[in-house]
This record gives sequence, C-alpha cells and structure tokens, in this order.
Amino acid sequence: MNLRADWEFRGLIHQVTDPAVLERLSSGGVTAYIGFDPTASSLHLGSLLQICNLRRLQDAGNRPIALAGGGTGLIGDPSFKDSERPLLTRDQIDANLEGIRAQLGRFLDFSPSAGSSQALLLNNADWLTTMPLTDFLRDVGKHFTVNQMIAKEAVKSRLEREDVGLSFTEFSYTLLQAYDFLRLNLDHGCTLQLGGSDQWGNITFGTELVRKVTGHSAAGLTSPLLLRPDGRKFGKSEGGNERVWLDAERTSPYALYQFLLNVDDVMVPTMLRFYTFLDHERIVELDDLTATSPQRREGQRALARAVVELVHGVDAVVGAERASEALFSVAIRELDEALLLQATADAPSSTMSLGELDAGVDPVDLLVRCELATSKGEARRFVEQGGCYVNNDRIGADDRVGATHLLHGRYLVVRRGRRDLHLVVVG
Repeated sequence: MNLRADWEFRGLIHQVTDPAVLERLSSGGVTAYIGFDPTASSLHLGSLLQICNLRRLQDAGNRPIALAGGGTGLIGDPSFKDSERPLLTRDQIDANLEGIRAQLGRFLDFSPSAGSSQALLLNNADWLTTMPLTDFLRDVGKHFTVNQMIAKEAVKSRLEREDVGLSFTEFSYTLLQAYDFLRLNLDHGCTLQLGGSDQWGNITFGTELVRKVTGHSAAGLTSPLLLRPDGRKFGKSEGGNERVWLDAERTSPYALYQFLLNVDDVMVPTMLRFYTFLDHERIVELDDLTATSPQRREGQRALARAVVELVHGVDAVVGAERASEALFSVAIRELDEALLLQATADAPSSTMSLGELDAGVDPVDLLVRCELATSKGEARRFVEQGGCYVNNDRIGADDRVGATHLLHGRYLVVRRGRRDLHLVVVG
C-alpha cells in the first residue's frame, strides 16, 4: 500500500495545501521537514506523532529533515498559547538540543547508507542567529502585511485577550518559521513542511514565502492533534501537569507502558494508527476486540508494546511487562532493583530504620504506619480477613515483618487488599 493510502487509513491528513503532494510522497524523492521545539532536553509523547510521520516518509523513499529550533526556541511560538512562555537562554537551548539530537537518532536513519533518503538533522540557529536584522526585515518582512499576520487564528486569540496580549517578540515568530522553510528550500530542495494542525498558519506563511522568493511551489500538510475525551491535549500524565517524556530518565519505560495500557478505550483506534507501524488488518482486528471485549484491553496492550519498543527497544517491553505482572504477585521478588523502583514509582513511600525490623514489626502497626489503614482496629480487620501482604505474600496476625522480608536488602512492598500499595525504604 502506498503512503497516501496508508495515511488516509491512519487519519494522518488534516489539512494540505496541495493534494498532489500526497502522490509525490507515495512515489518517493520528496524532501520534507518538521520542526521540533527545544523547550526541554527531551521530546515527549506529543512529539512522537510527528517523529513517526517523518519515519513513514523515509520508509517510503523520501528524505526527512528534523529541524531543531535552536533559533526559534529563543523566541517561542505563541500559537494557541494562553500566555507568553519564559524565554530560555542560549545555554539552556543548546543543552536541550543535545538531548533531542540523541533521541531523534533512534527513529530516523541518518547514515549515508540510506542514500537519497538519508535523514538530516539541522538547527535553525545556524541562520536565524547570524542574519542581520535589517536584512531579515527587508528580505522576509516585506512579503507579508501586518493585516495577514493578525488575521491568523492563533494570533487573533491572544490579541483579543486584554489580560495577556502579544509581545512583538512572539509576533515575529511566524516570519522566522517562514524563513526556515525558505532556507531549507534553497539549501536542501525541501518542498514540504509537516506539523500538527495548530501549525497551519505558520506553515502556510512558509509556503507563501517560498513561492514569492523562488517562484517555485511548496506545500504544507498537517495532522490532527490528538485530544483526550475531555478535550485536553494528549501526552500528559493523568494529573495533566507532567508530560510523558521519551527520555527513560524522565518517564521510565514501565511508566510509559502503564500510561498507554490505561488510555481510554475511545482513543485506542486512533492511537494505534498514529503511534504504531502495525499493518492495517491487525489494527482493524484490535479495533474489533476493543469494541467487543474492552475488559481484555488487547488494543491497549498492543499499543503499549509497540510504542515502548519503538522508543526504548524490545528489552524495555519485556521488563515493563514483567514488572506489570509481578507487581501483584510473588514474582515481585525476581525484579531487579531498577525495575522494582519503576514499578512502585507511583506508590506512596516512607522510610524505616533497620533497627526497627530487628524485633519484627506487627502487621497491624505496619498498615497504620503506611497509612493503608486509618486505625489499629481497621488494620486488624484487614489482617484477620487476609488482606495484608508484604512483597505479595499474605501476612497473618501472628506473623512479624522483619529483615528477612527485605527486597534487595532495603525495600518492603506493603499491600492492603487488591491494589493499595506502599513502598517502605529501609536504611
């Protein structure tokens, strides 16, 4: 199946300036780019859709350019933002770019062996921070009117709010991104920019600048933004405050696996299309299973496996699945320390001295101490009813918890009932 048919099946096409570009992509030989914002040292799950799009392009014989926004990152994109973002220093942006470069290398082929499809990783600071201001205003600014710029929905939404407004710094962002497209067109023959649907205004300014300066056509294509059922952008943790990162140090493979395993059923069909390279028949099969047997979570499991493997590799999938299975079974004793801590990262924790374990701890006192019971009376009922576990072994009223229970010489996983966990760190 060609790229156009694949993207139509996956719902990846939201807006396109020239539908003919889809046929050219299917034939290969097109150079296309996507920009990545260096506001952090890691890309996140929201970025992964565009990374997958670049990889699909490369697999179809096109040349992808990943453009790191070292220059535009100094300004900040105001598109559909509620307020102006804090400006980062050049040192902060340079540090963030190093992390992003390492991540992109996992998804795209930057080696010469890729031939004409060899991916490029560029930094727009190379031209945006070296071009004289007067040259930029004469050569780029003259091609657009202020009327055009304030008509953009992303800009208009900020201008209409008296409490926020829009600085000239952010107002200039659209022209900077347009110049990126022109520079890539002139230097690398790039004729297509991709992005999320919130980038449509910026992208069309770029296609217009290429046409006006070179006389050649350039195209833009956006993909839909992935939203949760409540309308929030997808890619943040349940509380909505913390992104789900592609960096294993910031979001562990286990946490990524669990996040995807728990996505809402209604999102699964779209996410399987956006974030995986599964074939169409398998995706349709998983659609049916999600609709008819949602309790099995087959779609979520396939999604979690595919994404964790894509981002972190096969071993990370194996580890995440082992930790998931072990978290509520005696197999928790077989997890290495790093995996144990990943699996219990979201559980409340407390500390205890080794001396306290010497005489053995009453399970009733342990439940109260871990705040898994509100009183000794309640804790006693849990213990007597068989609802107290240490490292997933049931603990009775006559038992005592001691140093022999420690995992890796310093951890106790205390559980009340089916799901309420607490990690005790001893030392």
